[in-house]
Amino acid sequence: AAPAQTEATAASDEAAAPAAVVEEGSSATFHQVLKQKFIEGGAGFMATILVCLIMGLAIAIERIIYLNLASTNTEKLLKAVEDELKKGNVKAAKEIARATRGPVGSIFYQRIEAGESIDQVEKSVVSYGGVEMGRLEKNISWIALFIALAPMLGFLGTVVGMVEAFDAIEAAGDIQPSLVAGGIKVALLTTLFGL
Repeated sequence: AAPAQTEATAASDEAAAPAAVVEEGSSATFHQVLKQKFIEGGAGFMATILVCLIMGLAIAIERIIYLNLASTNTEKLLKAVEDELKKGNVKAAKEIARATRGPVGSIFYQRIEAGESIDQVEKSVVSYGGVEMGRLEKNISWIALFIALAPMLGFLGTVVGMVEAFDAIEAAGDIQPSLVAGGIKVALLTTLFGL
């Protein structure tokens, strides 16, 4: 009875061992799988794609913070400036506009500074509005560059991966799935990360 029990225990241990391996493989975190696929995709292309991602995100976050800080409660500002101007206190209206953060306060200040001539006011507001728009749109072209560059690097990795696959076929003189799989894997991973 003891040998039969030992065989049954050994069989159950062998059955449990593959289950443990499957559980270990399936318990890999998203971060671990992502890192593994990044390494398998080839360090050269994947690193440049990662740099594009990091630079693009950094610029996008900077723009989000800048634009959020540039927002103004326009109705409150307009009411405060109008109240001061109705009282005839131009200096206080200028100070309110100057103390207001963002482009709207700056444009209000330029309008008050311009005086009463409609032509002078229009020229002042339009020219200073252009300056403020330049500040708001700063670095947007860099984001567009990284948006265009990352997929192109991914496609370049795809072409290189396909060339590697065909080189492997040429070297072996025969088409075998195992020979082609490595190059196609690199091709697909770089495209995936680029997109």
